[in-house]
Amino acid sequence: MTTNTESLNAGDLNLSALTPGEENEILKNTIDDLKAEIDKYKTAPYVVATITDILDSGEAVIRLNTGDFCVNVADNIKHMIKLDDRVLVEQKSLTVVRKIGISKHFDVSNYIICEKPDVQWKNIGGLDDQINEIKEVIELPLKNPGIFRKVGIEPPKGMLFHGPPGTGKTLLAKAAAANTDSTFIEIVGSELVQKFIGEGAKFVKSIFALAREKAPSIIFIDELDAIAAKRIEVGTSGEREVQRTFMQFLSEIDGFKHLGDVKVIGATNRLDILDPAVIRPGRLDRILEVPIPGKDGIRDIYKIHTSKMHLQKDIDLEELAKASKGLSGAQVRSVCTEAGYFAIRDNRHIISATDFTSAIKKVKRDEKNQNHYRMYG
Repeated sequence: MTTNTESLNAGDLNLSALTPGEENEILKNTIDDLKAEIDKYKTAPYVVATITDILDSGEAVIRLNTGDFCVNVADNIKHMIKLDDRVLVEQKSLTVVRKIGISKHFDVSNYIICEKPDVQWKNIGGLDDQINEIKEVIELPLKNPGIFRKVGIEPPKGMLFHGPPGTGKTLLAKAAAANTDSTFIEIVGSELVQKFIGEGAKFVKSIFALAREKAPSIIFIDELDAIAAKRIEVGTSGEREVQRTFMQFLSEIDGFKHLGDVKVIGATNRLDILDPAVIRPGRLDRILEVPIPGKDGIRDIYKIHTSKMHLQKDIDLEELAKASKGLSGAQVRSVCTEAGYFAIRDNRHIISATDFTSAIKKVKRDEKNQNHYRMYG
């Protein structure tokens, strides 16, 4: 019997059917395979880095999360590496030992919200003036760019929403995307700074590349002040990284056409600390305040959120609006939810005026506690 011992090991066949020589060969191959597998577990892992500069001396500058390092390169790959290559480096000396590809873009899908929202303008209360302006600046250029060419003007590339938390900035951006059938790409500025130290600029570049790929699209950057605060003389690596990210953001906006099919919307609670460069003409130059709603606005928000609730007939939304003075749209929604819970606790499906009174007190008390925690926590 002839047996190909190079392709078999002891687990592949019945050893009793083999000659002693064949059996020894198979056992030897099995031992070699097991030794090789054990060596894999003993080998120290390599570190993944990005080439940022190649020096005349043959050395290279690599970037890790902890900073930039000038390191040696193995002779057999010196002729292969280029800027932006992803490479493997040995842990102790950080010597570059292998090239694993070109790092141009992140796979950003795990770090952003990318969706087709279904929020309609009728679902937003108390912001009629803001809605009309968004329709002119965002919706009209995406739906009917020809009218701007006929008139001979260029619409803004984007908008900046500012106002207190919970007033509807994100909701407005989602409604703009839904009503233009655009992809909605949401980024939180503070997370961008925290998660991608050393790679923020590249991440921003990838976000805008994704927006072009999925156009028409709207990029919504919440907490924009985290990357777009006024520039100062900085010394720490973290502050320099924020500035690199911000400069890449400005560069990407400058690369868009006014009548293109990608729009940028930024949102902030701190308009006072934004760098003027981000709101100069040609960038996010249309500034829109989204304030705490007045009495009429609160009443309209109550109408929206109570439309599917079972209310007692004596509930007066005007009185509820007066009692809710100073609450944001998000807090009014919380009042409706809490009122429903008060009814559920009493085994009722009809919500009374008392439930709403208790809910308003609870939401205001929670807000007071949160403010206390922010000041002294």
